[in-house]
Amino acid sequence: MKLSFHGQSTIYFEANNKKVIVDPFITGNELSDLNVEDVEVDYIILTHGHGDHFGDTIELAKKNNAMVIGSAEVGDYLTTNKGHENVRPMNIGGKAEFEFGTVKFVQAFHSSSLTDDNGIPVYLGMPMGLILEVEGRTIYHTGDTGLFSDMKLIADRHPVDVCFIPIGDNFTMGIEDASYAINEFIKPQITVPIHYDTFPYIEQDPEDFKSAVKKGEVQILKPGEEVTFN
Repeated sequence: MKLSFHGQSTIYFEANNKKVIVDPFITGNELSDLNVEDVEVDYIILTHGHGDHFGDTIELAKKNNAMVIGSAEVGDYLTTNKGHENVRPMNIGGKAEFEFGTVKFVQAFHSSSLTDDNGIPVYLGMPMGLILEVEGRTIYHTGDTGLFSDMKLIADRHPVDVCFIPIGDNFTMGIEDASYAINEFIKPQITVPIHYDTFPYIEQDPEDFKSAVKKGEVQILKPGEEVTFN
């Protein structure tokens, strides 16, 4: 399975001949290695509605007629406001099977809205994390979140092969809380730090995070690089 990181919280994978992107923040993301015009996807998965995650969803969805998987409110927004009907609304605790594998949404502690063309925030449902079961691998994309103890429950129920976790601080966990989550709660085989260095508020040294993690392997990926499975 190809599983790659593309700046901020964007990940991309190919499984069962389907192409999937999570939180496609490309335009306006100086760390992204992608061009929207070149991205081909069958599915788009959103953890929440903030612009640095919702990103290029509308353009990618319409260009590829891709299915967008996200909160019920994201689904309503896309169909009612943007005329995109190929959506799968879900919510926390729900699990569904798709051609590439399964998606289960779990809780995240954050917020979720998108500023419309009039500068007004539009509520887009609860923020969520993702449990992806793909080609025999379990991937936990925590989404934007603070530290919470039920991460242990989530990982106990779904032993994690790869965890994508934010380290940027200010808006999400920083290095101290993220490393605690990995060491004490999630304990994945592989951890990839995300959501850092995109903006001045969230500049961090991922090597400090790597040094703090004692469970499993930390892979610090540059945009465009893939997870290396053992």
